[in-house]
Amino acid sequence: MALILLIDTALENASIVLADTQHILAEEKNSEQKNHAAFVQTAIESISAKTQTSLKDIDAVAVSAGPGSYTGLRVGMASAKGLCFALNKPLILLNTLKIMAKSTALQLNKQDALYAPMIDARRMEVFAALYDFSLNEIEKTSAFILTEQNFSETFLNHEKEIIFFGNGMDKWKAIAPQGNFSFPENIAIDANAINALAQQSFEKKLFADLAYSEPVYAKSFYTTAKPGKTS
Repeated sequence: MALILLIDTALENASIVLADTQHILAEEKNSEQKNHAAFVQTAIESISAKTQTSLKDIDAVAVSAGPGSYTGLRVGMASAKGLCFALNKPLILLNTLKIMAKSTALQLNKQDALYAPMIDARRMEVFAALYDFSLNEIEKTSAFILTEQNFSETFLNHEKEIIFFGNGMDKWKAIAPQGNFSFPENIAIDANAINALAQQSFEKKLFADLAYSEPVYAKSFYTTAKPGKTS
């Protein structure tokens, strides 16, 4: 069983989790985004003490690598890389939107729906992607400028229900055309979702290069407004 330390500081709510293949052993959370940097080290020490686990005994460190808050991503990546260098452990990079999609799929369990996580990127901009229930990527992680016409034909031209969620959802909900869409509220990141993705990566040995690993900022923004219309 892989024992993995999970670091997620990409969005407004941060979490540090210690988990093995089947169980969440401990979790610390922080809802004050400005304090993520101070939170990480204290949370790791608390988890280590509560579980009586030495960090040298973990098998890997996984981090939510983006997209997300610039500062939050830097905090998470620096913390994860520092631990991996110090402990000589492999680093696993996880896509924040994929974590959101996995969390929502676990909570809603709508196997015939498509999942569209959205992260607020200020103004009328969002980071978004589109997945099916099995997390096959239908629309890759990109940065979009929302328009009243559309922001991506791929998101809209489906017979299946498309579930939009995340802290960028409300922008799209306010201007979205009629469609088979749903907009569930209060969808939170699930530690089990982060762990499931991290364990899959560990099993497949999908480890990042420590020297060259950087956060995923998903820039620059674009729109796919229809010809003849302005964004």
